[in-house]
Amino acid sequence: MEAKLIGLGVETFKLALYLSLPMLLAGLIAGLAISIFQATTQINEMTLSFVPKIIVVVIVIIVTMPWMMNMMIDYTTKIINMIPHFLF
Repeated sequence: MEAKLIGLGVETFKLALYLSLPMLLAGLIAGLAISIFQATTQINEMTLSFVPKIIVVVIVIIVTMPWMMNMMIDYTTKIINMIPHFLF
């Protein structure tokens, strides 16, 4: 019983990592590209670093939304189906 709960907790953390990874990587790559651009052109505008990163992350969220929803629906279905095993 305890092993199942620990496994469920580990699986929850893995799912959270899988779901957040595309957005984090997109923000990291966009930030790196913007930093290189700012260093080469010596432009130090604050909005230049934030607005493109936000746009890139929103685009990645829109593109990966079906995949994320399928992962969350499968996980929720799995948890709901495991409820009887935890009651007794």
